[in-house]
Amino acid sequence: MALVSVKQMLEKARDGKYAVGQFNINNLEWTKSILQTAQELNSPVILGVSEGAGKYMTGFKTVASMVKAMIEELNITVPVALHLDHGTYEGCYKCIEAGFSSIMFDGSHFPIDENIAKTKELVEVCKKKGLSLEAEVGSIGGEEDGVVGLGECADPDECKKIASLGITILAAGIGNIHGKYPANWPGLRFDVLAAIKEKVGDMPLVLHGGTGIPTDMIKKAISLGVAKINVNTECQLAFQEATRKYIEDGKDLQGKGFDPRKLLAPGCEAIKQTVREKMQIFGSIGKA
Repeated sequence: MALVSVKQMLEKARDGKYAVGQFNINNLEWTKSILQTAQELNSPVILGVSEGAGKYMTGFKTVASMVKAMIEELNITVPVALHLDHGTYEGCYKCIEAGFSSIMFDGSHFPIDENIAKTKELVEVCKKKGLSLEAEVGSIGGEEDGVVGLGECADPDECKKIASLGITILAAGIGNIHGKYPANWPGLRFDVLAAIKEKVGDMPLVLHGGTGIPTDMIKKAISLGVAKINVNTECQLAFQEATRKYIEDGKDLQGKGFDPRKLLAPGCEAIKQTVREKMQIFGSIGKA
């Protein structure tokens, strides 16, 4: 199956009161593990690529070629979107050229007028290419690729201005954080989410920083219009823990345990298990 934009899968999720997971990829193992799990569970899936991860994998063209070839070789039939995560203005154009099916322009650090102008331009480009566009209002807390945010809540009126430009989906800060959540985190601001939903109507909303948010909060956010939830850190931690255990148990020293295909296998299985758990919570299993 060819890559798809997120538009149809997220409108279906919004109407069905479930969410589609965006799982960020970092290499071949990540991509393969996530695609196989989505196929196994008959769930739509979004593969997220940060600019840092894209650079690590030698460029967006390499990423797009790998994902497209893997979908064909693994006979993946569920809907798959390849999505730029927290893209710069320049990064968006690189991903459009590379063959991504969906992009996120993160103009949240610009003054609102500049965010609007750049988003409006990208809306037109994406429409011509049949791509979906995610935009962001209100910085998401934590750190991602060197960009640090304090978790400000988005202004619902600014959300309405950005949503009215013709974007596909909106990411709005509601107290969520990238990375691990601190012990004193006060939780999601559902009052802000409800106010944003009232302003933007039927537009599917995005929840960044899905790692560590309690299940009850996730489900409440979905009930209030969140149709896409991003997960990255949780897969990284699961991979790290499983790989550490393999080495601490000395399995890399047994026979050909040093072979990277064996060395990385427990980490890959841990990613799969994490994705299964998240898809269960999000309600996307069987929705492909």
